[in-house]
Amino acid sequence: MTNNDIFKKLRVALKLTNKDIVEICKLVDFKVSESELGAFFRKEGHPKYRNCGDQILRNFLNGLVIHLRGPMPDKRTDEYQKKLKEKEDNSKK
Repeated sequence: MTNNDIFKKLRVALKLTNKDIVEICKLVDFKVSESELGAFFRKEGHPKYRNCGDQILRNFLNGLVIHLRGPMPDKRTDEYQKKLKEKEDNSKK
């Protein structure tokens, strides 16, 4: 299975449009255009077909994590450290 196949299947399964994918990639400061995406989703024999590299898929997946879960909390804040300590205390009981 190629990166293009994985990308296509995720797009269909999550009901994402090209605009959605562009926005998801922006979450990790990765710029991709809608026309580039169209090239990834074409059939392999098509003249405008483009192979989806590892970097593109990796950045999309990292952006998708942020899109679905939200950004990772800053571990340096007092509030985060307090919650972490509460979890540790509760697990010891």
